[in-house]
Amino acid sequence: MAHWLTVWRAAQLVGVPRGALQQRVRGGEIELRDGLVSTDALLRLYPGCRLDEADLIERVVQVREDGAGRRPRQRTLPSQEVLAQRLWHQSRDLADVQRHLQRYHALLLELRARLAGLAAAADAGDCRFADLQRRLNDGLARALATEPVDVLDVMDDMLKVVSAQVTLRPSGHQFTVEGRETLLQAGVRAGLNLNYGCGNGSCGMCKVRVTSGQVARALPSDYALSQTEKAQGYVLACTHTAASSELTLETLEAAGPEDIPLQTIVASVRALRPLADDTLLLHLQTPRSQRLRFLAGQSVALGLTDAAADAGGAAEAWARLPIASCPCDDRNLHFFVPRRADDAFAARLFGGAVKAGGSVTVRGPQGRFVLAEGPQPLVFAACDTAFAPVKSLIEHALSLDAAPSIALYWLATRPDGHFLENQCRAWSEAVDAFEYSLVRDDDAAAGARQLAAAMRADLFDIDCAFYLAGPPAFVHALRAELAAAGVPAARIALEELP
Repeated sequence: MAHWLTVWRAAQLVGVPRGALQQRVRGGEIELRDGLVSTDALLRLYPGCRLDEADLIERVVQVREDGAGRRPRQRTLPSQEVLAQRLWHQSRDLADVQRHLQRYHALLLELRARLAGLAAAADAGDCRFADLQRRLNDGLARALATEPVDVLDVMDDMLKVVSAQVTLRPSGHQFTVEGRETLLQAGVRAGLNLNYGCGNGSCGMCKVRVTSGQVARALPSDYALSQTEKAQGYVLACTHTAASSELTLETLEAAGPEDIPLQTIVASVRALRPLADDTLLLHLQTPRSQRLRFLAGQSVALGLTDAAADAGGAAEAWARLPIASCPCDDRNLHFFVPRRADDAFAARLFGGAVKAGGSVTVRGPQGRFVLAEGPQPLVFAACDTAFAPVKSLIEHALSLDAAPSIALYWLATRPDGHFLENQCRAWSEAVDAFEYSLVRDDDAAAGARQLAAAMRADLFDIDCAFYLAGPPAFVHALRAELAAAGVPAARIALEELP
């Protein structure tokens, strides 16, 4: 008997990106019923899911890489208290099913006895009651017969214990809570633009209302909800986790850059290391109580103050740099700093004036070079260190797990322009739907035309979303090529950087 699952849960079970499964739905290979997918259809398309018990357990509790293919991440089990609550809810559901089955079975036995009596009392030529009795007996035999277990049903039941599926209203966005994650941590990891501030239970900005399912406290909190808020089902997403396998929350999400507040944070320098001769990686870490909330692709202003200057006129150096890391890790901010003679900020970094443990002021976020919502294929083009916002967008897209395919075109006009080629290779090896192309040319505009020629062969006839980042000459030349090929302006996002 078929079991019905959400697309999100179905993608988890068969081990494919949600975007790939949605593409098969749009292609007519999988039929949806009220937004749900049949396990029979999944098993026809993915026969490899017929696993034995050992494979099944390894699939549910596994060691794997995170969505960006950057570091190993293990799906740890939830706490004992949360496991106990989820098992209790499943046991209660099972008890309800067993009670109903017992009542149905008693009803059928009573019906069979009545039919037998009616058949015995009927006229010799009247076979209707005997026929009904025979059909009932055959049906009971089929229902009670031993049938192969649907392995996806078993996997789904196991996943409901070790993880939980959360649905947000009114957006309809979904994400999975794994291990000991809080609701906020899981939502941010999934790439959702949830509202929050401190992230540690002090400010109350991450309040959500539980409309279905159960939650459990995972971390202590200094913020006190009012009795009215508690009665209405409000909890802090940063201090609670899912206690039931399915949970529905009511909350507002940021729809765009205008919904993200400007922030000023003093962050510490976690690391400063060369990626190439003329490119540095600046790794900043925000305080635990003041994380930077931003959208992938946005920039910030970074400021250094010369502590050796007199108090009356401290020399400052500022630079606007795009964030190269994903919002899913909001405490650790990465930046790619190119060596430029006219950049006082870069000069201090390359000159050794900034050390690990030092302070940098972060103001932002800024910019509208952000990912548009939708299931379309994504195409990214970057020039030199403008790879930074593109990297953030790619990691965000991988977290969302919704794009059917991702293509990256990276132009280098400097000898060290492809300073993270290994990262591109890691994405390509970890994600089947990711492809990349590296191009070199001393001239940014000529290189842009090379990228356009490479795109033309495969992508111009597809309804893709294009994201272009680089110096003005690169962006303008590539945009002109796309426009000449008939790509609508609405499908092109631009970010001009030095």
